[in-house]
Amino acid sequence: MQKVHILFSPSSAGSFRMALKKMGVYQVEKIISYWDVFSFGPIKRLHEKEGQEARIAWMKTVMNDGHDDFQDYQQGFYNTIYEITSIPVNVPITIWVADNAHEQTGLRFVLYLLRNKMNDIKVMNVTKSHAEYFNRPDIQYTVLHTGEIAPEKLQILYEKSQSSFLSKHERKELVEEWAALADRNETLRIWENGEIKNVKENYYDQYIINMAKKLLMEREQEEEPEEFMKSARLIGEVLGHLDQYMGDTFFEYRLRMLIEKGVFEMEGHLKAMRFYSVKLK
Repeated sequence: MQKVHILFSPSSAGSFRMALKKMGVYQVEKIISYWDVFSFGPIKRLHEKEGQEARIAWMKTVMNDGHDDFQDYQQGFYNTIYEITSIPVNVPITIWVADNAHEQTGLRFVLYLLRNKMNDIKVMNVTKSHAEYFNRPDIQYTVLHTGEIAPEKLQILYEKSQSSFLSKHERKELVEEWAALADRNETLRIWENGEIKNVKENYYDQYIINMAKKLLMEREQEEEPEEFMKSARLIGEVLGHLDQYMGDTFFEYRLRMLIEKGVFEMEGHLKAMRFYSVKLK
């Protein structure tokens, strides 16, 4: 094992795995990937067993009883922590992140887990690197999440990057930022002005409502009388216009909360997003 790469989603890990295979180094460079989204859910004292159990319990409620992936999520969560803390001390580590609350929170969490290890650690910020290597005067694209980048571009970023290893001071600062984040009770975080910002859990509720109104207006213009819309259609529209990385699990959870509060009516079964439709009361 010559190097370890840490990424924060199965999609980004899959793309990077393809890049490593194309470079012929897949057998000697290990990929560790999180199956979590750190922009939402409790992270208070997540570096301790009590905090981990609290997050798992909260996520089980969010995913609801019909979510088929919960057991995989739970096992993957603990396995990934074990993999990270078991990295041999002489192996250099690269952590791949974009400018979003999920990956930036994950970066700080991982560095806290590694705080007592002397490994050389490099951070690859793909939002900045992608802009440097691929943006042109006529094409400006901002990467919100590492999973957006195709394998061939990840290969170029890997081969051309001149990123240096984090200094002791840089690591200490990021570890301290994690300690501050992990001392808070909020369950939702956004990326704003280059920083992780804690916000209330209902931060996006009005955004969801406004998107439902927009879809209803479009239906009226197209003379579609059906007021109920598939929840997956609404959540897809919400994600499609979002300037953050959040994932559909959080928004489906908030939609269920709005149904519970009487803001939306529903028909079908709340077992999973594909089984029910909603409309504003």
